[in-house]
Amino acid sequence: MINREQYMEQIVPFIDKPFVKVITGIRRSGKSVVLRLIRDELLRRGVREERIIYLNFESFQWIDLKEAKALYAYIRGQAGDAGKYYILLDEIQEVDGWEKVVNSLLVDLDTDIYVTGSNSRMLSSELATYLTGRYVAFHVMTLSFREYLTFHDLQANDPTLNRKEEFQKYLRMGGFPAIHTADYGYEAIYKIVYDIYSSVILRDTVQRHNIRNVELLERVVKFVFDNIGNKLNAKNIADYFKSQQRKVDMNTIYNYLNALESAFIIQRIPRYDIKGKEILQTNEKYFVSDLSLIYSVMGYRDRLIAGMLENLVCLELKRRGYEVYVGKQDDKEVDFVAIRREEKIYVQVTYQLASQATVEREFAPLLAINDHYPKYVVSMDSLWQDNVEGVRHRHIADFLLDDA
Repeated sequence: MINREQYMEQIVPFIDKPFVKVITGIRRSGKSVVLRLIRDELLRRGVREERIIYLNFESFQWIDLKEAKALYAYIRGQAGDAGKYYILLDEIQEVDGWEKVVNSLLVDLDTDIYVTGSNSRMLSSELATYLTGRYVAFHVMTLSFREYLTFHDLQANDPTLNRKEEFQKYLRMGGFPAIHTADYGYEAIYKIVYDIYSSVILRDTVQRHNIRNVELLERVVKFVFDNIGNKLNAKNIADYFKSQQRKVDMNTIYNYLNALESAFIIQRIPRYDIKGKEILQTNEKYFVSDLSLIYSVMGYRDRLIAGMLENLVCLELKRRGYEVYVGKQDDKEVDFVAIRREEKIYVQVTYQLASQATVEREFAPLLAINDHYPKYVVSMDSLWQDNVEGVRHRHIADFLLDDA
């Protein structure tokens, strides 16, 4: 079991603190591993095993506990003695009314509670109603490039490591941990990921949001996947279907996008006016939570390479704790404005700096920004070494391995 250090470093300081630890992420991103690592950390600290109540609601073993009263009664029965109990509940969204159970356990017992779930609505209205100010949220993502290297017993700082070669593999394989546990070929990888995708579509999207037209939903998914890195909204998609002689209500598209985002299949990145320092409400971009989802549905497509590189940079910035936006600078676009408390960085992403015109196009929006924050152009170009007036160029493999 690989230690997901990035997440453990965030969660460990909250052990024994009076907050419910809520861990979210797309299915098979590694949330269960993080929960087991928390259990191991508790045991290492001297917590007795009988003081830890661990339930995984994807297991048939606990099928009778998928109702609030039954779950509450079971945990109360297990926590019979005085003293603190550590309650770890995996895929808790499978339990109807779980928020009430967690709230009651906080009131009735001396507990330290950790829950995981595969739907962002865990953090929405009902949870806020019952646990306002009493929970902290952590989002687990699929493997970063650095974690991919660790999974394959490689070290990022090894001078003999061919970073660019390994990056090409990572780009094609994606980051779901399960596909890195054995020596799978690409076809096997995409079969595994397609099964994950199908599970997410069925359980976390269709069933949870009562979607009747599954065929239309999957066409929306493919349209979004095929437009990674492009500005997109419900109207664009509805107009596309209209051009195909199919009338689709824009509100339906909007609801489908929200459902896909809620299940962590896609992530919406809003636009940000750099001069006005305000978030804009139109022409956002959507990125996928792992590139292998695209390959599993549509195959690997070279023509999407620029968008795929943007996707990887976007995910890495989010892993580092930044709020990520698409930047607007007058009539120019900056691929990403990333903000973390008082810090800010700007990033342009391109496939190659193949001509002077490309260099000018990619560097110009950053050079037009009149502030002191770091600015980067990121590409797969191994030959370009120059920085331009303070704007740094980084090969994407190096950028993904830079210190956060």
